[in-house]
Amino acid sequence: MQPELRQQLITGLKDGSIVPCLGYDVLRDVVAVEGGQPIPADSHSLIVALNGGKPMSPKLMYEFSRAAMNVELKRGRRVVDNFLTRTYGETAWTRASLHDWLKTIRPPYVLDLNRDTQLQDSHADQPHTLIVGVARIGGSDYRFKLFEFREGAYVEIDPNTAKPELPIIFKPTGTPKPKPHYIASDADYVDYITELMGGFAIPAFLKTYRKGRKYLLLGLPLDRDTERMLLSDIFYDAGTPAGWALVPPTREISAKERKFYQRLNLEVISADWSELLNATAE
Repeated sequence: MQPELRQQLITGLKDGSIVPCLGYDVLRDVVAVEGGQPIPADSHSLIVALNGGKPMSPKLMYEFSRAAMNVELKRGRRVVDNFLTRTYGETAWTRASLHDWLKTIRPPYVLDLNRDTQLQDSHADQPHTLIVGVARIGGSDYRFKLFEFREGAYVEIDPNTAKPELPIIFKPTGTPKPKPHYIASDADYVDYITELMGGFAIPAFLKTYRKGRKYLLLGLPLDRDTERMLLSDIFYDAGTPAGWALVPPTREISAKERKFYQRLNLEVISADWSELLNATAE
C-alpha cells in the first residue's frame, strides 16, 4: 500500500468521511483467555463450533446461515441463540489488535458484521449509539433495536430521540450485549434483508448521516451472497467512488465478488488490514 493512500485512509477514518466495515478476519488474532483456542468468527469455524466440534454435511458447511437454519428446524431457535451468546457473550477472549488500533483512531461510525462485543467494549468509556439488527419480530415496523450508552449502561431508545452527534456502532448481524439479538439463520436473513431493502432496518438518522460517506472493508471477504446483499443496501447513498476493499494478496477474489466491487464502485487494494496498523506504528 502506498504511503499516500495509508494516510488518506487513516485521516478519513478519524474525521468520519470513511466508515470502517469489519469482517471476520479482523478477529484472526483473538483467542480464548482460558484454553487459547481461536474465536470462531468465520462461517466454517462457526458451523463446526455449533455442531459440537464436528463438521456438518457439505451442503450445510457452505454457509453458517444454512447450518443455523438446519439446527433451528431440528432443535429449536433457542439452541442457535444460546450458542451465539455462550460464544460471544460468556467466553473471555483476548483483544483483537485491529480493535485496539481503532480505539486510538476513534471513528465516528463503525459498521461491524461480526457478533462479538469487542467494538462495544472499546466504546465503554464514552456515550455512543448502538444499532442492532433483529428479524422475525412482531409489534414493530422496524428491524433494529436502538440503544444509547450513557452512565456506563445501555438504554433502549426511540429512533426519534437518537443523537446523531454521538459515535455510532452498527451491528446488523447482532450482539449478545445488552440483550442477545442475532441475524443467524436463512430465515433471519430473508426477513432482515427484505426489510433492509424496504428501508425498515436502518434508523432515519443513519440514512441521513451516511449520505456521501465512503467505506473501507477490513477483513471482509465477499464470496457469499448474504454479505453482498447486506452491504448493497447499507451502502446506499455512498460517495463516488464508494470506497475501498483491502484484500490480502494471497486471497483469490471470486468472479461474483469482483463484479460486486465493480458495481458498487469499490476499489480493491491488494493489502492486508494489518498494513494500516503498521503504518501508524511507523
